[in-house]
Amino acid sequence: MLRDRKHLSEDGLIVVVCTISAADGSVISGPDVVSRGFVYVRESEPLIDEARVLVSSVLDSCAENNIHDWGTLKTRIKDELSRMLYDRTKRSPMILPIIMEV
Repeated sequence: MLRDRKHLSEDGLIVVVCTISAADGSVISGPDVVSRGFVYVRESEPLIDEARVLVSSVLDSCAENNIHDWGTLKTRIKDELSRMLYDRTKRSPMILPIIMEV
């Protein structure tokens, strides 16, 4: 728990929220990317937009390959987003994907 708190205080948190279709896995709403303690959103709008596009492409790729398992979706989002954010900022925020299925 202390390690997680230290990580949050140093690198912040990114929350990714999206809604997908239960039938085919297509994106219905989102993805919305929310940053807390990582970057100031108004100054880093291009970075947040790039993150949103990346998450959308990961979800589309999973839908095309008939991957509907929540664990796999969350892992792929975390991995791709973490890699991109580290390449751009040299920081590793905690990434929390929230996927709702309707």
